[in-house]
Amino acid sequence: MLGTYDVTPTLAVRDLAAARAFYEGKLGLTVADDGMDGAIVYKAGATALFVYVSEFAGTNQATAVSWAAGPALVTTIAELRAKGVAFEHYDLPGLHLEGDIHVGGGMRLAWFKDPDGNIHALSG
Repeated sequence: MLGTYDVTPTLAVRDLAAARAFYEGKLGLTVADDGMDGAIVYKAGATALFVYVSEFAGTNQATAVSWAAGPALVTTIAELRAKGVAFEHYDLPGLHLEGDIHVGGGMRLAWFKDPDGNIHALSG
């Protein structure tokens, strides 16, 4: 049933202006729709990312959005670091850290947070 519908990751933020500076300025996303009060939709590949104001922003302690960087993972990390994005380092079973990339089991992953603490993953 739901497998035929498009899905949109949705992130809560406290301050839309700060979120806008991060998502547009640091991540390089393009606004698809900002005509809603308290919300912005960003174009992200073939999908969209919905960002809205909520008092519950940043309360999720798990990965909220995953980005498939593929072979551009290392370059993408370098570009984000140059824009001031800090990467998280986790102690995860079966994975070891190579710079900012967690490697193991055929996976290469890196995590960062937005200004509200929403966790983003990059894979490649």
